[in-house]
Amino acid sequence: MHEIHTKDKDWFSRRIIRWQKNHGRNNLPWQVTDDAYPIWISEIMLQQTQVQTVIPYFQRFISRFPNVAQLANASEDEVLACWSGLGYYARGRHLRHAARLIMERHQGRIPNRLDDLMNLPGIGRTTAAAILSQAFGQRQTILDGNVKRVLCRFHALEGWPGSRTVEQRLWKLAEQHLPENEMRTYTQGLMDLGAMICLRKNPLCESCAISENCKAHLSGTTSRYPSARPARIRPQKSSHVLILTNSENHILLQKRPSSGIWGGLWSLPQIETDASDINHYAGIKYEALACTPPVRHQFTHFQLTLYPILARTRSRGKSVEPGFHAWYNQDEIHNIGMPAPIAKLLGSTWYRHFFTHQ
Repeated sequence: MHEIHTKDKDWFSRRIIRWQKNHGRNNLPWQVTDDAYPIWISEIMLQQTQVQTVIPYFQRFISRFPNVAQLANASEDEVLACWSGLGYYARGRHLRHAARLIMERHQGRIPNRLDDLMNLPGIGRTTAAAILSQAFGQRQTILDGNVKRVLCRFHALEGWPGSRTVEQRLWKLAEQHLPENEMRTYTQGLMDLGAMICLRKNPLCESCAISENCKAHLSGTTSRYPSARPARIRPQKSSHVLILTNSENHILLQKRPSSGIWGGLWSLPQIETDASDINHYAGIKYEALACTPPVRHQFTHFQLTLYPILARTRSRGKSVEPGFHAWYNQDEIHNIGMPAPIAKLLGSTWYRHFFTHQ
C-alpha cells in the first residue's frame, strides 16, 4: 500500500539532502568532526532530550571525558555528576559501562558494525544507525521521533507510531527512502526537518522541502498525523524524604540503587512516615523540626510527590554505612550526581534560610 517507486524515493532523499545543506543545522558541536566518540556521546544525550538542552552538557562531558579510555576509567559518581540535570540517568551509567566494554572488546575503538554497537548498553537500532551513518558514512536507517513524524505525514500513515505494526511499516518506508550516497547529510537532514519544520504543532509546511508531495499537507490533514498515543492515566506516587543535618551542618545523602529512578545518584533518604518528633534513621537519632510544602516532579510514566522533613541530629553523625550513605558539606552537594528536583529543593530559598539559621 505504501510501496515507493524508485523515482519517488530518489526525489525524497535529494530534497532532504539539498535542504540540509542550505537550511539545516551544520555547526553543532558534534558535527565538526567525524570522530565516532563525540558522535556517540551526542546521540545518547539526544535520546529524549532537545538539542539546545544537550549542547552545554555535551561540551562539559567531552571536556571532562575527552575519549573512551578516560570515560571507561571514570567512577560512576564522576560520570553522573557530569550528567546531573540532564535526566534519564541510566543513559550516563550505560555510557560508562559501554566505554569499558569498548576498551575490553574493541581495543578502545567505537565499533563500525551495527550488531556490535547494538550489543553495547544503551544503544538501540536507531542510535547505532545514526552513529554509523554520521561517523562512518554507512547506509543505515534511522527512526527517531522526528523521523516518524515526517514519514507518517508524508505517507499519511494511520495508527500510533509506537505500536509494533505501525513501527514496522515505518522501518520499511525509511529503508526505501535511503539514498545511495551522502548518508551523513541525509540522516542529519531528516532529523533536522522533523525538529525544525515538521513540528508536532503548527508545522511550517510552506518552508518544507518535501511538502509538494506530502499526503498530509496536500489533504490538509497534518494535525491528524501521527496518530496520538491511546489515552492512559499517569500513576501518582509519593514519598517522604529526610533533610537531615548534623552538628557540623553537613547533610546526609543516600546513594540510590543502580536500577530504578535516579539510579546511582546521591539523593535525600526516603522514609516511610513522618509520624513522630523523635526518630531514627540508619542508626542515627534525630529530631524532626518541620515539614515543608510538597515537591512534585513529572516522570514519563508517573508523577512523584515528595514530602520533605527537616531534621537535626545533635551528634556529629559520622557513623553511617560507607558506599550507601555519606555526610556532605553544603558546598559540596552541587558537585555530585544528584537528581534535578532534589538539587532544586536544596537550592531553594526556604532551605537556605533554614540552614543558615540553624
